Amino acid sequence: MKRRKRLLRIVIPIVAILCTVAFTPWDIVWVWAAPLPNTVQEQVDRAIGHHVDGVIVYVEKKGGKPEFYSAGWKNRENKIIADPHALFKIASISKLYIAAATAKLVNAKRLSLDKTLADYLPELAGRIENANRITLRMMLQHRSGIPDFIDDPKLPWSDLPIISSGFLKLVLDKPADFKPDSRYRYSNANYLLIGNIIDKTLGYSHREYIKKEILDTLGLTHTYGLLGIGQRLLCWI
Repeated sequence: MKRRKRLLRIVIPIVAILCTVAFTPWDIVWVWAAPLPNTVQEQVDRAIGHHVDGVIVYVEKKGGKPEFYSAGWKNRENKIIADPHALFKIASISKLYIAAATAKLVNAKRLSLDKTLADYLPELAGRIENANRITLRMMLQHRSGIPDFIDDPKLPWSDLPIISSGFLKLVLDKPADFKPDSRYRYSNANYLLIGNIIDKTLGYSHREYIKKEILDTLGLTHTYGLLGIGQRLLCWI
């Protein structure tokens, strides 16, 4: 028994060290540990060396003029260099706008964080597991357990964007990833459904609401939620 304990005292630290070396994200460690550059432009240029296609940074200081910095590509395929006014796909930053729109509607008593997915979209009660237990709050926090349609091998990447209902079909009748509010797991399906809930509550598109109540109010004249007309999506908004 004593020999086994001595052996474990030797083996366990060695295994721990090997696991640390093998699984530590060294790219992040080197970036964190490296000396800070002297200028913002140097930092932006350095970011391109970490598998980033293009970077735009906007800095506004009180009492000063806005400053713009860019590096990398606006369009890698066509060799178009990124410039401070280049437009990039908003991707999942759109979730911030949907969350803000939801908060405004909750504040206006038009939505409740404690009502369930089945309350708002009863037609999904038998199609999404635990729909009668998943609250709006859980979807906002990615604690619903609803699978992410990104993980579905049938997702037609070559044909994006597709109609929002096409994304939704990829998670219908699928088992939940976990029980509601028991874990956190990022799922684009959460915010797709929240968008649908807002649409139904308002009687019109949540994109119109976001434009009127958030984008126009903040003067964001170059922020968009659509690639085209109708229900075509721009990266999950």
